[in-house]
Amino acid sequence: MRPDGQVRHVSVLLSSTARGARLARLLAVDALRSWEVPYETAGQVVAELAANAATHGRVPGRSFRLTLYVVGATLRIEVTDTRGDRRPVLREPDGVAESGRGLFLVDALADRWGVAEGRHPRKTVWAEIDLTPAPERGTSRFGDVGG
Repeated sequence: MRPDGQVRHVSVLLSSTARGARLARLLAVDALRSWEVPYETAGQVVAELAANAATHGRVPGRSFRLTLYVVGATLRIEVTDTRGDRRPVLREPDGVAESGRGLFLVDALADRWGVAEGRHPRKTVWAEIDLTPAPERGTSRFGDVGG
């Protein structure tokens, strides 16, 4: 929260294209810099989630939404697309494949992540990053709903 008690928040609708995914990362980094929040890890998480939305969550003519919140010492990243029928699956990356590492990276970089179903046909893939160091915890960071 800001000293005046306001929650920092930004939400933007972007085209479900590679250009929209790149713009999502640039806008996120710019917002986080202006909020004086560490942006390197978050920028990579946004890049991966936005690329997934533009690639796997794409419906021609429909956009995806990027939303960032900072509440207390937690940054929450949400990417909402219109392919609720395609839920992301975390898989071990294939050593020779040219793609398929996005969620693996999100899992490694975020403190928590999951998928929330929205109004049909939407789904939101979210990730949270603790902005202050947390004590060591178990390895499970994946949540199935809400959050």
